[in-house]
Amino acid sequence: MAGQQLSARDRLRPWYLLSPTLIVLTVLMVVPIVIMTVYSFYEFVTAGVEKQVFTTANWHEFFTDSFYHLFLWKTVKVAAITAILCALLGYPPAYFIAMTRTRHKWLLLLLLIVPFWISFTIRTFSWIHILGEQGIINVVLMKLGLISEPLRMLYTQGSVIMGMIHFLLPYMILNIYVSLEGIDRNLISAARTLGCTQGQAFREVVLPLSLPGLMAGLLLCFVLAAGSYVTPQVLGSTRDALFGNLIYDTIMTQLNWPLGSTLSLVLLVLLGIVAAIYSRYMGLSRIFKGLSQ
Repeated sequence: MAGQQLSARDRLRPWYLLSPTLIVLTVLMVVPIVIMTVYSFYEFVTAGVEKQVFTTANWHEFFTDSFYHLFLWKTVKVAAITAILCALLGYPPAYFIAMTRTRHKWLLLLLLIVPFWISFTIRTFSWIHILGEQGIINVVLMKLGLISEPLRMLYTQGSVIMGMIHFLLPYMILNIYVSLEGIDRNLISAARTLGCTQGQAFREVVLPLSLPGLMAGLLLCFVLAAGSYVTPQVLGSTRDALFGNLIYDTIMTQLNWPLGSTLSLVLLVLLGIVAAIYSRYMGLSRIFKGLSQ
């Protein structure tokens, strides 16, 4: 009997240990989502005033109005482009840092995390002095006589993507670097011994084994870009606003909390679907990784 009681206590012990974390997650994540869900079914009366009656008008407005669909599609497109460009730009430096044999690798990693020491908002505003009509690029090109009038590089979708790449690239590099650093170098040596060229060894060994880090970086960059508000607000025009800016305007400018809650839940569900697809893909990639080894 005592043994059975001890066994039951042992089974509950992990839940006791997890209880502080579960309480924090419930208070900070589950409860706000539940509150937003309830608000999404309230009726909007006027700015800052809503009627606590059950209605699906907010959801009907989202699903029937192409205005919101356009913002959602543009957000997905910009986030996908940003994530892909971060992967293309981030893999080479991550590979170099991971494979270098210099004793000062720590310095390279330090330079990589230096941008995190500077405020994200300040880094975003700095692009105005680079891409603006009086920015350094236009000033240099005009002094060299290559252009007669300033180029329009600011307040475009390109400047928004560039600003988000500037913000998200270190995250991509760190994810890929950690994945590359965990690869057994003996596998690369074995591939070279069996006749693979350096390019073939990279394609057949290094790239497949680094896919988990690459995919994690893609997911992180996509999610952060899709939920971005500051960068489109600072570097983009009204035409370049993303779904996060639409949510902000709905809640803070129109004071339409029910519709704002609905749009927030839509973005949450979208990113949840992307995370679920990523989880499914990562499951397959882990199997592939195990077979490769």
